[in-house]
Amino acid sequence: MKYIYNPPYIIKKIFNEYYWNTVNDKVLLTYDDGPNRETTPIILEQLDRHSIKAVFFCVGENLKRYPDQAEVIFKNGHTIANHTFSHRIIRNLNPFELRSELSSFNEVYYDLFGESPKYFRPPHGRFTLNLKNVLKEFGMKNVMWSLLTYDYKNDLNIVKFAVHNFLENNSIVVMHDNIKNQSIVSDGLTVLVDCVKNKGFEFGNPSECMN
Repeated sequence: MKYIYNPPYIIKKIFNEYYWNTVNDKVLLTYDDGPNRETTPIILEQLDRHSIKAVFFCVGENLKRYPDQAEVIFKNGHTIANHTFSHRIIRNLNPFELRSELSSFNEVYYDLFGESPKYFRPPHGRFTLNLKNVLKEFGMKNVMWSLLTYDYKNDLNIVKFAVHNFLENNSIVVMHDNIKNQSIVSDGLTVLVDCVKNKGFEFGNPSECMN
C-alpha cells in the first residue's frame, strides 16, 4: 500500500515496552506538533463539544512561542507531552543532542505547569534503539500509535480511508495540530468522531488508556 496506516505487528512485538495501543479497549486521540494560534483553538473547541480528552504531543519551541494556547490545552483537561524541543529527527542526533532536546522541552513545560511531562513521542515516529534507556532517565514513556491518519497530507479522502478501514476499539490515533492541514482539521476530527460512534467504540481519557 502507498501508506502504512497501522505499524507492522512484528515492530510492536519487538518494541513492546512502548505504547502502540490503549490498555483499556478505548480509542485515544493524540495530536502532534502544536500548539499554534490557527489550528489549536479549532481543535480545542471541537474536543470540548464532543467531551473528548486528548494528548497533545507539543514541540517545545511552540510551547514557548504560544504559552497562552498551551495553558488552554492544560486547563481544558488535556495532556501535554514531549515531542522534542525543535522537532528534530532523533535518529540524526548524538546522545548529548537527544538529551538536550528532551530536557529543553521539559524546562519549558515545568516553567508553565510546575511539573514534568510523563509521555514522549519522537518526531515522525522515528526512534533509536537506546531511546528506552534515555527516556527512563527522564521518567517518560514512549507513546507511538496504531493508526496514522495522514491528515498532514491535507487530503480529507486519505483521512476517511485510514479511519474507516483501520480504526480499532483500542487504537491510538495520530492527527496533527499544524497549519499545514488547517483546511481539514475540523472535518478530519468529525470523520473520526463519527466513525468511533458508528463502530460502537468509545474515546478514553489518556490516564485510563495508558497505565
